[in-house]
Amino acid sequence: MKRLILALMLLATPLMAVEPDEVLDNPVLEERARDISKGLRCLVCRNESIDESSAPFAKDMRLLVRERLTEGDSDAQVVDFIVDRYGEYVLLNPRATGSTILLWLAGPLMLVLALGVGIAYLRRRSAAPAPQDDALSESEARALRDILDK
Repeated sequence: MKRLILALMLLATPLMAVEPDEVLDNPVLEERARDISKGLRCLVCRNESIDESSAPFAKDMRLLVRERLTEGDSDAQVVDFIVDRYGEYVLLNPRATGSTILLWLAGPLMLVLALGVGIAYLRRRSAAPAPQDDALSESEARALRDILDK
């Protein structure tokens, strides 16, 4: 029961972030504003969208998004306006351009490298000769018995 209540509280948290005075009368514009807000990072919070954040700065950004939409800007124009104002960091999913292309490629390259190292290790291990029988010859066994008996 406790888990159910906790799950319901966690699911309801983003719904409480947008305050009633921020909601647009036009449901189409409101949906566009929510979609844009889900892709923008709150600069006060850690890795949280402005749609989910209850910080005053996130509220200001949500109002800015809605203001730009009511002025007739497209979704791309709104995002570009905010990126020009606050930088690429404001995007939760950064664009794959110039400086960020290395970040986008680093994960897959590391995976390919790790798979290559693993395959090379397994091939080398299977190609290694089987260990020789370490049993003592008859003369070695006699010499060992002589040493131990002394």
